[in-house]
Amino acid sequence: MTKKRILSGMRPTGPLHLGHWLGALKNWVELQDKYLCFYMIADWHALMSEYADPQEIKKNIKECLLDWLSVGINPEETTIFIQSAVKEHAELHLLLSMISPLAWLERCPTYKEQLRELKTRDISTYAYLGYPVLQAADIVLYKADAVPVGKDQLPHLELTREIVRRFHHFYGKTFPEPEPILTETSKLMGLDNRKMSKSYNNFIALADPPAVINEKVMTMITDTKRVKRRDKGHPHLCNVFSYQEIFNPKEAQEIKDACQRGLGGCTECKKILVRTLNKFLSGFRAKRKNWEIKPKKLEEILQRGNEQAKDVAAKTLIDVRKKMGLS
Repeated sequence: MTKKRILSGMRPTGPLHLGHWLGALKNWVELQDKYLCFYMIADWHALMSEYADPQEIKKNIKECLLDWLSVGINPEETTIFIQSAVKEHAELHLLLSMISPLAWLERCPTYKEQLRELKTRDISTYAYLGYPVLQAADIVLYKADAVPVGKDQLPHLELTREIVRRFHHFYGKTFPEPEPILTETSKLMGLDNRKMSKSYNNFIALADPPAVINEKVMTMITDTKRVKRRDKGHPHLCNVFSYQEIFNPKEAQEIKDACQRGLGGCTECKKILVRTLNKFLSGFRAKRKNWEIKPKKLEEILQRGNEQAKDVAAKTLIDVRKKMGLS
């Protein structure tokens, strides 16, 4: 039986962090056994916000690849590729943009959220407004049957489905309407209780060494209602405890009970979390170190993945051009 296809990707704009692991990468690893997976390093998407200072993108491509391999993305089972290496993404983006109503793009909630979040960058550009159209092209170029997404990304995927339906209305059925594969996970806030984001620099990276994790955890905001060590705590209000529940479930109830009874201080709780996170990330760090010493192998993985992606993309574009009267 032929496996169904999925497409997903990440922008190489900086280190991948615990939020990426919980929100996407953990699911990606599991999906490799069930689907034919295409995982894309989305450098064109990164350029949309980093166009004024793009020097770090190339470096971040390598770092992104290392993070993926360290968590268990298997290049022997999965097609790992760079978006800009497959020029068909740009062509299909152009063709789909011709049928995508402007109002659809302007109402996209994710676009409005990014305008608020990325205040240090001018993203009020033609390209960024068309971000969802390029994303639609990314997905349908591989005729993906499904896309792993969080609930906050559902509007983007639904826009892709609307573009697909509109294409079919004009030119006949060509693509699957991609279904969402929802990632069910606890929401992980940043170290400062804001949304975890590379823009806010409030995250713990998958590649952070033990000393850095210790430093970051010790800065985390805890229960603001707890003034003295012997005061009774409110774990449900404490960001540190939310991490304990996710990464240290075996001890979480004991930590909760002690906190509520005023028997354990916030510093002790943070020290436990430091040990927990370092243990959790130790396997990732070991795998990453093993890959870092194999630069030629990393190049081969991307070259092979780029070629595999191009083969699929070229076939899709032949079909699209024919249906749109371009060949």
